[in-house]
Amino acid sequence: MKVGLAYGPGRLEIELPDGLDVTVVRPRFAPGLGSPGERLREALRRPSASPPLRELAKSGGRVGIVFSDITRPAPNPLLLGGILEELSSVPGLDITLFNALGTHRPNTKAELESMLGPEIAGSYRIVQNDAFDRGTQTLAGRTSFGNEVRLNSELLACDLKILTGFIEPHLFAGFSGGGKAILPGMAGLESILRNHGAAMVGHPEAIWGVTEGNPVWEEIREAARFVGRAFLVNVALNSRREVTGVFAGGVEAAHAEGCAFVGRTAVVPVPKLFDIVITTNSGHPADINLYQSVKGMRAAEQVVKPGGAIIIASRCSEGIPEHGLYGRLLREARGPRDLLERINRPGFLEQDQWEAQVQALVQLKADVYVYSEGLTDEEIAACHLKPSRSVEATLEDLLGVHGRRASICVLPEGPQAIPCLAG
Repeated sequence: MKVGLAYGPGRLEIELPDGLDVTVVRPRFAPGLGSPGERLREALRRPSASPPLRELAKSGGRVGIVFSDITRPAPNPLLLGGILEELSSVPGLDITLFNALGTHRPNTKAELESMLGPEIAGSYRIVQNDAFDRGTQTLAGRTSFGNEVRLNSELLACDLKILTGFIEPHLFAGFSGGGKAILPGMAGLESILRNHGAAMVGHPEAIWGVTEGNPVWEEIREAARFVGRAFLVNVALNSRREVTGVFAGGVEAAHAEGCAFVGRTAVVPVPKLFDIVITTNSGHPADINLYQSVKGMRAAEQVVKPGGAIIIASRCSEGIPEHGLYGRLLREARGPRDLLERINRPGFLEQDQWEAQVQALVQLKADVYVYSEGLTDEEIAACHLKPSRSVEATLEDLLGVHGRRASICVLPEGPQAIPCLAG
Protein backbone atom coordinates (compact mmCIF):
# COMPACT_ATOMS: atom_id res chain seq x y z
CA MET A 1 0.00 0.00 0.00
CA LYS A 2 1.38 3.40 -1.01
CA VAL A 3 0.47 6.49 1.00
CA GLY A 4 1.53 10.08 0.39
CA LEU A 5 2.23 12.00 3.60
CA ALA A 6 1.97 15.80 3.74
CA TYR A 7 5.61 16.79 4.24
CA GLY A 8 7.23 20.19 3.68
CA PRO A 9 5.97 21.78 0.47
CA GLY A 10 5.16 18.40 -1.11
CA ARG A 11 4.48 14.76 -0.24
CA LEU A 12 6.57 12.00 1.30
CA GLU A 13 5.61 8.76 -0.43
CA ILE A 14 5.81 5.68 1.79
CA GLU A 15 5.00 2.06 0.99
CA LEU A 16 3.44 -0.18 3.63
CA PRO A 17 3.77 -3.96 3.34
CA ASP A 18 0.74 -5.88 2.14
CA GLY A 19 -1.29 -7.89 4.62
CA LEU A 20 -1.09 -5.40 7.51
CA ASP A 21 -4.07 -4.08 9.49
CA VAL A 22 -3.96 -0.47 8.21
CA THR A 23 -6.57 2.28 8.63
CA VAL A 24 -6.00 5.56 6.77
CA VAL A 25 -7.78 8.55 8.32
CA ARG A 26 -8.27 11.68 6.23
CA PRO A 27 -10.47 14.72 6.80
CA ARG A 28 -13.83 14.44 5.09
CA PHE A 29 -13.23 16.21 1.81
CA ALA A 30 -14.93 19.56 1.35
CA PRO A 31 -14.57 21.01 -2.16
CA GLY A 32 -13.00 24.41 -2.58
CA LEU A 33 -15.32 27.31 -3.29
CA GLY A 34 -15.48 28.07 -6.99
CA SER A 35 -15.16 31.83 -6.41
CA PRO A 36 -13.74 32.43 -2.92
CA GLY A 37 -13.35 36.16 -3.62
CA GLU A 38 -17.06 36.49 -4.39
CA ARG A 39 -18.00 34.45 -1.32
CA LEU A 40 -15.77 36.69 0.81
CA ARG A 41 -17.39 39.81 -0.62
CA GLU A 42 -20.83 38.40 0.12
CA ALA A 43 -19.82 37.53 3.70
CA LEU A 44 -18.47 41.05 4.32
CA ARG A 45 -21.74 42.54 3.09
CA ARG A 46 -24.06 40.02 4.75
CA PRO A 47 -22.23 39.01 7.94
CA SER A 48 -23.47 37.10 10.99
CA ALA A 49 -24.55 39.09 14.05
CA SER A 50 -23.02 42.33 12.77
CA PRO A 51 -23.71 45.23 10.41
CA PRO A 52 -21.86 44.97 7.08
CA LEU A 53 -18.16 45.80 7.27
CA ARG A 54 -18.50 48.92 5.12
CA GLU A 55 -21.21 50.24 7.44
CA LEU A 56 -19.10 49.57 10.53
CA ALA A 57 -16.24 51.55 9.04
CA LYS A 58 -18.24 54.46 7.60
CA SER A 59 -17.62 56.70 10.61
CA GLY A 60 -13.96 56.83 9.61
CA GLY A 61 -11.05 56.73 12.04
CA ARG A 62 -8.35 54.12 12.57
CA VAL A 63 -8.82 50.56 11.38
CA GLY A 64 -6.53 47.73 12.47
CA ILE A 65 -6.47 44.53 10.41
CA VAL A 66 -4.90 41.56 12.22
CA PHE A 67 -3.37 38.79 10.11
CA SER A 68 -1.69 35.43 10.81
CA ASP A 69 2.08 34.98 10.80
CA ILE A 70 4.20 32.74 8.57
CA THR A 71 3.54 29.56 10.59
CA ARG A 72 -0.11 29.54 9.50
CA PRO A 73 -1.42 28.72 6.00
CA ALA A 74 -4.03 31.48 6.12
CA PRO A 75 -4.80 32.89 2.64
CA ASN A 76 -3.76 36.40 3.66
CA PRO A 77 -3.73 37.93 0.15
CA LEU A 78 -7.34 36.82 -0.38
CA LEU A 79 -8.53 37.93 3.06
CA LEU A 80 -6.74 41.26 3.26
CA GLY A 81 -7.29 41.99 -0.41
CA GLY A 82 -11.05 41.50 -0.07
CA ILE A 83 -11.26 43.53 3.13
CA LEU A 84 -9.20 46.40 1.71
CA GLU A 85 -11.30 46.45 -1.45
CA GLU A 86 -14.47 46.68 0.64
CA LEU A 87 -13.00 49.53 2.69
CA SER A 88 -11.68 51.41 -0.34
CA SER A 89 -14.98 53.23 -0.84
CA VAL A 90 -15.05 54.49 2.76
CA PRO A 91 -13.34 57.90 3.05
CA GLY A 92 -11.17 58.99 5.96
CA LEU A 93 -9.81 55.62 7.03
CA ASP A 94 -6.33 55.22 8.51
CA ILE A 95 -5.53 51.52 8.03
CA THR A 96 -2.73 49.62 9.82
CA LEU A 97 -1.93 45.93 9.40
CA PHE A 98 -0.98 43.92 12.52
CA ASN A 99 1.01 40.67 12.41
CA ALA A 100 -0.34 38.44 15.20
CA LEU A 101 2.95 36.86 16.25
CA GLY A 102 2.11 35.82 19.79
CA THR A 103 5.54 34.73 21.04
CA HIS A 104 6.80 33.74 17.57
CA ARG A 105 9.72 35.50 15.90
CA PRO A 106 9.15 38.59 13.73
CA ASN A 107 8.74 37.89 10.03
CA THR A 108 11.27 39.35 7.60
CA LYS A 109 10.39 41.87 4.90
CA ALA A 110 10.66 39.13 2.27
CA GLU A 111 8.41 36.85 4.30
CA LEU A 112 5.82 39.58 4.72
CA GLU A 113 5.83 40.16 0.97
CA SER A 114 5.34 36.44 0.32
CA MET A 115 2.60 36.21 2.97
CA LEU A 116 0.61 39.28 1.92
CA GLY A 117 1.71 39.91 -1.63
CA PRO A 118 4.16 42.71 -2.56
CA GLU A 119 1.42 45.25 -3.27
CA ILE A 120 -0.30 44.97 0.11
CA ALA A 121 2.97 44.64 2.02
CA GLY A 122 4.36 47.75 0.31
CA SER A 123 1.26 49.92 0.59
CA TYR A 124 0.36 49.76 4.28
CA ARG A 125 2.11 50.23 7.59
CA ILE A 126 2.70 46.88 9.28
CA VAL A 127 3.06 46.48 13.05
CA GLN A 128 4.47 43.15 14.24
CA ASN A 129 3.34 42.34 17.76
CA ASP A 130 6.21 42.22 20.26
CA ALA A 131 5.01 40.20 23.22
CA PHE A 132 8.32 40.82 25.00
CA ASP A 133 8.17 44.64 24.97
CA ARG A 134 5.84 45.72 27.77
CA GLY A 135 6.22 49.30 26.60
CA THR A 136 4.12 48.47 23.51
CA GLN A 137 1.23 47.08 25.58
CA THR A 138 -1.76 48.40 27.51
CA LEU A 139 -3.74 46.64 30.24
CA ALA A 140 -7.06 45.86 28.51
CA GLY A 141 -8.80 44.02 31.35
CA ARG A 142 -8.74 41.15 33.82
CA THR A 143 -10.45 37.84 33.02
CA SER A 144 -12.71 35.77 35.26
CA PHE A 145 -9.69 33.47 35.69
CA GLY A 146 -7.89 36.32 37.48
CA ASN A 147 -5.37 36.97 34.70
CA GLU A 148 -4.46 40.41 33.40
CA VAL A 149 -4.68 40.78 29.63
CA ARG A 150 -2.16 43.20 28.13
CA LEU A 151 -2.61 43.88 24.43
CA ASN A 152 -0.79 45.83 21.75
CA SER A 153 -1.45 49.51 22.46
CA GLU A 154 -1.62 50.55 18.81
CA LEU A 155 -4.25 47.93 18.07
CA LEU A 156 -6.32 48.99 21.08
CA ALA A 157 -6.17 52.60 19.82
CA CYS A 158 -7.89 51.60 16.58
CA ASP A 159 -11.59 52.43 16.32
CA LEU A 160 -12.34 49.17 14.49
CA LYS A 161 -10.43 45.90 14.73
CA ILE A 162 -10.76 43.34 11.93
CA LEU A 163 -9.53 39.89 12.95
CA THR A 164 -8.59 37.48 10.17
CA GLY A 165 -7.35 33.90 10.09
CA PHE A 166 -8.45 30.34 9.44
CA ILE A 167 -10.19 27.74 11.56
CA GLU A 168 -8.86 24.25 12.25
CA PRO A 169 -8.90 22.04 15.35
CA HIS A 170 -6.35 23.18 17.96
CA LEU A 171 -4.45 20.89 20.29
CA PHE A 172 -5.47 22.69 23.50
CA ALA A 173 -7.62 25.70 22.53
CA GLY A 174 -10.27 23.60 20.79
CA PHE A 175 -10.17 25.47 17.49
CA SER A 176 -7.92 28.11 15.96
CA GLY A 177 -9.25 31.37 14.54
CA GLY A 178 -11.64 33.70 16.31
CA GLY A 179 -10.24 35.43 19.38
CA LYS A 180 -6.85 33.70 19.06
CA ALA A 181 -5.91 36.62 16.81
CA ILE A 182 -6.00 38.68 20.04
CA LEU A 183 -4.79 36.20 22.66
CA PRO A 184 -2.11 35.04 22.04
CA GLY A 185 -1.72 36.85 18.69
CA MET A 186 -1.59 40.48 19.86
CA ALA A 187 -0.98 39.93 23.58
CA GLY A 188 1.91 40.49 25.96
CA LEU A 189 4.12 37.67 27.19
CA GLU A 190 2.74 37.33 30.72
CA SER A 191 -0.85 37.23 29.45
CA ILE A 192 0.10 34.45 27.02
CA LEU A 193 2.03 32.53 29.68
CA ARG A 194 -0.94 32.55 32.05
CA ASN A 195 -3.44 31.60 29.37
CA HIS A 196 -1.10 28.77 28.32
CA GLY A 197 -0.16 27.84 31.90
CA ALA A 198 0.19 24.27 33.13
CA ALA A 199 -3.21 24.06 34.84
CA MET A 200 -5.01 25.59 31.85
CA VAL A 201 -3.32 23.40 29.22
CA GLY A 202 -3.53 20.33 31.47
CA HIS A 203 -7.30 20.70 31.96
CA PRO A 204 -9.18 17.65 30.59
CA GLU A 205 -11.34 19.88 28.37
CA ALA A 206 -8.32 21.68 26.85
CA ILE A 207 -8.29 19.48 23.79
CA TRP A 208 -9.12 19.31 20.09
CA GLY A 209 -12.58 20.51 19.11
CA VAL A 210 -13.75 21.63 22.58
CA THR A 211 -14.50 25.29 23.34
CA GLU A 212 -17.23 25.38 25.98
CA GLY A 213 -15.76 24.29 29.30
CA ASN A 214 -12.24 24.67 27.92
CA PRO A 215 -10.50 27.25 30.15
CA VAL A 216 -7.93 28.15 27.50
CA TRP A 217 -10.61 29.00 24.96
CA GLU A 218 -12.98 30.67 27.42
CA GLU A 219 -10.25 33.10 28.48
CA ILE A 220 -9.38 33.77 24.83
CA ARG A 221 -13.03 34.66 24.25
CA GLU A 222 -13.00 37.06 27.21
CA ALA A 223 -9.80 38.71 25.98
CA ALA A 224 -11.30 39.31 22.53
CA ARG A 225 -14.18 41.17 24.16
CA PHE A 226 -11.72 43.66 25.69
CA VAL A 227 -10.79 45.16 22.30
CA GLY A 228 -14.15 46.86 21.72
CA ARG A 229 -15.57 47.09 18.20
CA ALA A 230 -14.35 44.06 16.27
CA PHE A 231 -15.27 42.19 13.10
CA LEU A 232 -14.15 38.62 12.32
CA VAL A 233 -13.18 37.22 8.93
CA ASN A 234 -12.20 33.54 9.13
CA VAL A 235 -12.03 30.80 6.52
CA ALA A 236 -11.91 27.01 6.47
CA LEU A 237 -9.42 25.18 4.23
CA ASN A 238 -9.20 21.67 2.82
CA SER A 239 -6.04 19.58 2.43
CA ARG A 240 -5.32 21.32 -0.89
CA ARG A 241 -5.32 24.70 0.93
CA GLU A 242 -8.49 25.64 -0.96
CA VAL A 243 -11.03 27.84 0.81
CA THR A 244 -14.09 25.76 1.68
CA GLY A 245 -16.02 28.25 3.80
CA VAL A 246 -16.02 31.93 4.76
CA PHE A 247 -17.32 33.11 8.15
CA ALA A 248 -17.61 36.82 8.86
CA GLY A 249 -19.33 39.11 11.33
CA GLY A 250 -19.51 39.25 15.10
CA VAL A 251 -16.44 37.57 16.53
CA GLU A 252 -18.20 34.92 18.60
CA ALA A 253 -21.11 34.20 16.26
CA ALA A 254 -19.01 33.92 13.09
CA HIS A 255 -16.40 31.78 14.83
CA ALA A 256 -19.04 29.41 16.21
CA GLU A 257 -20.39 28.92 12.69
CA GLY A 258 -16.90 28.20 11.40
CA CYS A 259 -16.11 25.74 14.20
CA ALA A 260 -19.31 23.80 13.52
CA PHE A 261 -18.42 23.62 9.81
CA VAL A 262 -14.82 22.52 10.43
CA GLY A 263 -15.87 20.00 13.08
CA ARG A 264 -18.02 18.19 10.53
CA THR A 265 -15.04 17.66 8.22
CA ALA A 266 -12.04 17.42 10.54
CA VAL A 267 -13.22 15.18 13.41
CA VAL A 268 -13.24 11.59 12.15
CA PRO A 269 -14.52 8.66 14.29
CA VAL A 270 -12.48 5.44 14.24
CA PRO A 271 -13.57 2.05 15.60
CA LYS A 272 -10.57 1.27 17.81
CA LEU A 273 -7.25 2.36 19.25
CA PHE A 274 -4.07 1.43 17.37
CA ASP A 275 -0.69 -0.05 18.25
CA ILE A 276 1.15 2.25 15.81
CA VAL A 277 0.10 5.64 14.41
CA ILE A 278 1.93 7.31 11.51
CA THR A 279 1.23 11.04 11.33
CA THR A 280 2.43 14.36 9.90
CA ASN A 281 2.07 18.02 10.76
CA SER A 282 0.08 18.84 7.61
CA GLY A 283 3.09 19.92 5.57
CA HIS A 284 4.39 23.44 4.98
CA PRO A 285 4.13 25.88 6.69
CA ALA A 286 2.75 23.97 9.67
CA ASP A 287 5.76 21.60 9.81
CA ILE A 288 8.28 24.45 9.74
CA ASN A 289 9.81 23.30 13.06
CA LEU A 290 9.58 20.67 15.79
CA TYR A 291 7.68 23.04 18.12
CA GLN A 292 4.80 23.25 15.65
CA SER A 293 5.00 19.49 15.04
CA VAL A 294 3.74 18.70 18.53
CA LYS A 295 0.28 19.22 17.00
CA GLY A 296 0.75 16.20 14.77
CA MET A 297 1.96 14.16 17.73
CA ARG A 298 -1.12 15.04 19.76
CA ALA A 299 -3.46 14.22 16.89
CA ALA A 300 -1.94 10.73 16.81
CA GLU A 301 -2.11 10.46 20.60
CA GLN A 302 -5.91 10.56 20.41
CA VAL A 303 -6.03 7.02 19.00
CA VAL A 304 -2.79 5.31 19.96
CA LYS A 305 -2.91 2.53 22.55
CA PRO A 306 -1.11 3.13 25.85
CA GLY A 307 2.38 1.73 25.33
CA GLY A 308 2.05 2.08 21.56
CA ALA A 309 4.19 4.07 19.14
CA ILE A 310 3.83 7.23 17.04
CA ILE A 311 5.91 8.01 13.94
CA ILE A 312 5.72 11.62 12.78
CA ALA A 313 7.11 12.83 9.46
CA SER A 314 7.81 16.57 9.69
CA ARG A 315 10.21 18.58 7.51
CA CYS A 316 11.31 21.05 10.26
CA SER A 317 13.15 23.36 7.87
CA GLU A 318 13.74 25.77 10.81
CA GLY A 319 14.91 23.02 13.13
CA ILE A 320 13.64 22.94 16.71
CA PRO A 321 13.80 26.16 16.40
CA GLU A 322 16.56 28.17 18.03
CA HIS A 323 14.28 31.08 18.98
CA GLY A 324 12.02 30.59 21.99
CA LEU A 325 12.55 28.30 24.99
CA TYR A 326 10.89 25.07 23.82
CA GLY A 327 14.17 23.36 22.92
CA ARG A 328 15.91 24.52 26.09
CA LEU A 329 13.07 23.29 28.31
CA LEU A 330 13.31 19.84 26.73
CA ARG A 331 17.11 19.66 26.87
CA GLU A 332 17.25 20.72 30.52
CA ALA A 333 14.82 17.99 31.63
CA ARG A 334 15.86 14.40 32.30
CA GLY A 335 12.77 13.13 30.48
CA PRO A 336 9.03 13.69 30.03
CA ARG A 337 8.12 13.00 33.68
CA ASP A 338 10.80 15.32 34.98
CA LEU A 339 9.68 18.01 32.53
CA LEU A 340 6.05 17.76 33.67
CA GLU A 341 7.10 17.93 37.32
CA ARG A 342 9.02 21.15 36.63
CA ILE A 343 6.24 22.76 34.61
CA ASN A 344 3.60 21.94 37.24
CA ARG A 345 5.54 23.50 40.10
CA PRO A 346 3.68 26.47 41.62
CA GLY A 347 4.76 29.73 40.01
CA PHE A 348 6.51 28.13 37.02
CA LEU A 349 5.88 30.27 33.92
CA GLU A 350 8.18 30.18 30.90
CA GLN A 351 7.72 30.81 27.21
CA ASP A 352 6.83 27.71 25.16
CA GLN A 353 6.21 25.53 28.22
CA TRP A 354 2.79 24.65 26.77
CA GLU A 355 4.22 22.88 23.72
CA ALA A 356 6.79 21.04 25.84
CA GLN A 357 4.02 20.07 28.28
CA VAL A 358 1.80 18.62 25.55
CA GLN A 359 4.74 16.73 24.03
CA ALA A 360 5.57 15.21 27.41
CA LEU A 361 1.95 14.15 27.95
CA VAL A 362 1.97 12.40 24.56
CA GLN A 363 5.25 10.65 25.42
CA LEU A 364 3.82 9.29 28.67
CA LYS A 365 1.32 7.38 26.55
CA ALA A 366 3.45 6.28 23.59
CA ASP A 367 6.96 6.29 22.16
CA VAL A 368 7.42 9.05 19.56
CA TYR A 369 9.71 8.61 16.52
CA VAL A 370 10.57 11.63 14.36
CA TYR A 371 11.45 11.48 10.67
CA SER A 372 12.86 14.86 9.62
CA GLU A 373 15.40 16.06 7.10
CA GLY A 374 15.70 19.31 9.05
CA LEU A 375 16.91 17.75 12.31
CA THR A 376 19.90 15.60 13.20
CA ASP A 377 19.55 12.42 15.22
CA GLU A 378 21.33 14.19 18.07
CA GLU A 379 18.86 17.10 18.05
CA ILE A 380 15.90 14.72 18.07
CA ALA A 381 17.36 12.63 20.89
CA ALA A 382 18.15 15.75 22.95
CA CYS A 383 14.39 16.46 22.90
CA HIS A 384 13.76 12.96 24.35
CA LEU A 385 12.33 11.74 21.04
CA LYS A 386 13.49 8.78 18.95
CA PRO A 387 15.16 9.45 15.56
CA SER A 388 13.87 7.81 12.39
CA ARG A 389 15.77 7.92 9.10
CA SER A 390 13.07 5.99 7.23
CA VAL A 391 9.37 5.76 8.08
CA GLU A 392 9.19 2.30 6.49
CA ALA A 393 12.27 1.02 8.36
CA THR A 394 10.99 2.36 11.68
CA LEU A 395 7.61 0.72 11.06
CA GLU A 396 9.34 -2.58 10.30
CA ASP A 397 11.26 -2.35 13.58
CA LEU A 398 8.05 -1.64 15.48
CA LEU A 399 6.32 -4.59 13.85
CA GLY A 400 9.11 -6.69 15.32
CA VAL A 401 8.03 -5.44 18.75
CA HIS A 402 4.24 -5.35 18.36
CA GLY A 403 3.91 -8.25 15.93
CA ARG A 404 2.81 -8.46 12.31
CA ARG A 405 -0.83 -8.35 13.42
CA ALA A 406 -0.38 -4.94 15.01
CA SER A 407 -3.04 -2.36 14.14
CA ILE A 408 -1.75 0.70 12.26
CA CYS A 409 -3.38 4.08 11.70
CA VAL A 410 -2.07 6.60 9.15
CA LEU A 411 -2.91 10.33 9.32
CA PRO A 412 -1.53 11.60 5.97
CA GLU A 413 -2.72 15.16 6.61
CA GLY A 414 -1.81 15.17 10.31
CA PRO A 415 -4.01 17.35 12.54
CA GLN A 416 -6.25 18.38 9.66
CA ALA A 417 -8.02 15.13 10.56
CA ILE A 418 -8.56 14.56 14.27
CA PRO A 419 -9.37 10.90 14.89
CA CYS A 420 -11.58 10.06 17.82
CA LEU A 421 -12.79 6.75 19.21
CA ALA A 422 -16.34 6.20 17.94
CA GLY A 423 -18.92 6.55 20.69
